[in-house]
Amino acid sequence: MTQTSSVAAHTLDVPGARLYYEVRGSGPLIAMVGAPMNAAAFAPAAELLATDHTVLTMDPRGHMGSVLDDPEQDSTPQLRADDLARILTHLDAGPAVVLGSSGGAVTILALVQANPELVSTAIAHEPPLNQLLDNRDELRVQTADLVTTYASGDTLGAWRKFFANANIQMPELMLEQMFGGDRDPAQVASERFWYLHEIDGTAWWEPDLAALRTTPVRVVAGIGAESANQFCDHTTRALAAQLGLEPTLFPGAHTGFVEDPAAFVVRLREVLG
Repeated sequence: MTQTSSVAAHTLDVPGARLYYEVRGSGPLIAMVGAPMNAAAFAPAAELLATDHTVLTMDPRGHMGSVLDDPEQDSTPQLRADDLARILTHLDAGPAVVLGSSGGAVTILALVQANPELVSTAIAHEPPLNQLLDNRDELRVQTADLVTTYASGDTLGAWRKFFANANIQMPELMLEQMFGGDRDPAQVASERFWYLHEIDGTAWWEPDLAALRTTPVRVVAGIGAESANQFCDHTTRALAAQLGLEPTLFPGAHTGFVEDPAAFVVRLREVLG
């Protein structure tokens, strides 16, 4: 990646954690957040946006550079929203556009509910909101089985179940290359935290639909154009229906900003108008 802007790395102490975040560029503030995806995943897209925006990216609590005082503390959307609110307040550059992907999309919905004054536009890109689906009882069993499988030490088995539940086709060879053999210890630690301390609280967070319907914040329900019939396609469409919104398509699938950051940023600029 060719950098077009300088990157300033920072940490911020918050209750129970020290958060790592990065700031690029200058201009109106855009925050790009994931869970469990960290700042590095958004870096290519952030570089492209930094030509005319200040871009905030961060490691969510418990992952990579954002270290918890208690490593066994669970991560919830409310805690992550509070983390983001503290960073936005510290930067004093809002209200901001916030884009969240997957668990990060759940984070920004929680932020809109708790601190709408910090947000101008919230783009929730494929939030996994199990509570909005009719088969939530079946999903609860699947989620518990997924976590149990990982906790038993069967990492590959857990990832097979994860992608099957998400209706994402993942070849066995690719699974073994990504999640088998010798792996980066920091990535393994991040993965462990997500399975054991984050996925359950994120997937089962229930949005306050009344608050989201009446918020002054512009809420966008984003879906990858190549995510048709995947799990997060269904959850995002359910959210959009509950809020009376038309889903907004972005290039790629669940992680389009990683697959083709240039195309994703072009579409993001169109959505922001």
